[in-house]
Amino acid sequence: MSKSSESLLLIGPHAAAPSRVDRREFLKTTSLAAGALALGMPAIVRGQHLNSKLNVACIGLSGKGRSDTDACAGENIVALCDVDTGTEAYETQTKKYASAKFYKDFRQMLDQMGNQIDAVTISTPDHMHAIAATLAMKKGKAIFCQKPLTQTIYEARYLRTMAHDKKLVTQMGNQGSASEGLRRAVETIQDGLIGQVHEVHVWTNRPVWPQAMDRPVGEDPIPATLDWDTWIGPAPMRPYVGNRNPKDKNGVYTQFNWRGWQDFGTGALGDMACHTVNMPFRALDLDYPTEIEAIPLGKMNKESYPVGSKIRFAFPKRTARVPLEHPHLFHHNRKVEHDPLTLWWYDGGQPNEALRGGHDLTNKPPAELTADIVALQGKLPDSGCLLIGDGGMVFSPDDYGTNFFIKLKGDKEFVNYLKHPAMAKYPERLPRNRNAGNLVQAHALEWLNAVKENKPELCYSRFDVAARLVEIMLLGCVSLRAGQKIEWDGPRMIAKNCPQAAPFIRRENRSGWVLS
Repeated sequence: MSKSSESLLLIGPHAAAPSRVDRREFLKTTSLAAGALALGMPAIVRGQHLNSKLNVACIGLSGKGRSDTDACAGENIVALCDVDTGTEAYETQTKKYASAKFYKDFRQMLDQMGNQIDAVTISTPDHMHAIAATLAMKKGKAIFCQKPLTQTIYEARYLRTMAHDKKLVTQMGNQGSASEGLRRAVETIQDGLIGQVHEVHVWTNRPVWPQAMDRPVGEDPIPATLDWDTWIGPAPMRPYVGNRNPKDKNGVYTQFNWRGWQDFGTGALGDMACHTVNMPFRALDLDYPTEIEAIPLGKMNKESYPVGSKIRFAFPKRTARVPLEHPHLFHHNRKVEHDPLTLWWYDGGQPNEALRGGHDLTNKPPAELTADIVALQGKLPDSGCLLIGDGGMVFSPDDYGTNFFIKLKGDKEFVNYLKHPAMAKYPERLPRNRNAGNLVQAHALEWLNAVKENKPELCYSRFDVAARLVEIMLLGCVSLRAGQKIEWDGPRMIAKNCPQAAPFIRRENRSGWVLS
């Protein structure tokens, strides 16, 4: 049995969804609806299914919630949900989608409108993702959930299993997955572009929000527009505190700064690794690491993440299967054997309260590894990804892996992948996202099209893939919070050497906020 199969069997509380004919079956083609007219089906049925658009409910209106909702604007936005009616996003989005019914609590929304909803987008703080997703999935809804998919490893495994058992169409919101460049990098590295890869270095300019802070003292009046109890959700209740920093337009927790708090966010690693590690994760078929060791830069406490961290992930030998360019009757894929690999993660820098994010942005790979990148670009970019193989190197200079450069053994310098002659011998074999528009829109359209066709496999960042990436990255958060190296048993979700890590692997939720 493969590791993937083992992980899916580990948590199996969900029976397969009962066989039924729902709205999505009618949305595959409008010809079915036309046939209904010809056959004289009841008017109520004809009226429900003539429209080929999906009915979408959107949870979270600010930040990514705005762009996730707008990316689905070509469908029917039937419901909007947000805990705060006092934001500019609330005013803008409720006017833009005036026919949508508004709720403050997604539980009430799904209870009252469940039979009118085909698909749900989730764009809330991290700690609420899994709660909202499982409740909607229990009702058979397709899900688009922002990154990181979940706040804990247990939740990621739970969602992955639930999506598999119910055969639901899902997508995590790491939009770089939709890009041509990322998919080209994945297939060519898998096919041996730079040989066996033994080192990966990924760095980011995050955090760009406050971290390394203790919980503020005191309590402020809760704004009349904000449902604080629902915002807290599964986390332990704490007093509401508003803005204590006149230089920061955001409050201590809302609308943006929740990312740095351990009860609500996942720090720089959880926020950005779903983007920046996405390409090497796929290209190198990363699965369970065996060791994870995190070193915080500056202050590390029990309330928030540090202003910087350096994290080592050790991966063992692994066997993967990749699709053939021209599959035939008996063979659709081939084996790829990968050597052990070490992935290094770098975020933030040394503490400096005068600078954005409270750090000096110096936490980067060793200079001797990045000299060719500096020669290419004139300086080391604030974020990037470097893969070092036996036959050369691949460097991606952006957060999403949409562009990359190659320097093979014998090359004098990095060359863009579109111009490197070695690329010609590697055929395209991964499906491409052909949707027009920016990556946010293209990524959402891929999901919406998959929902209409009822084909989960059409989503490149479906939960079966995305949850594995999230599990890996969240182990860095576990090591930071546990304060020591983790020896990881992936199939059993156990830190073998560190029992005190258990609460960070599976959170104890507040009463009334359990996974469905």
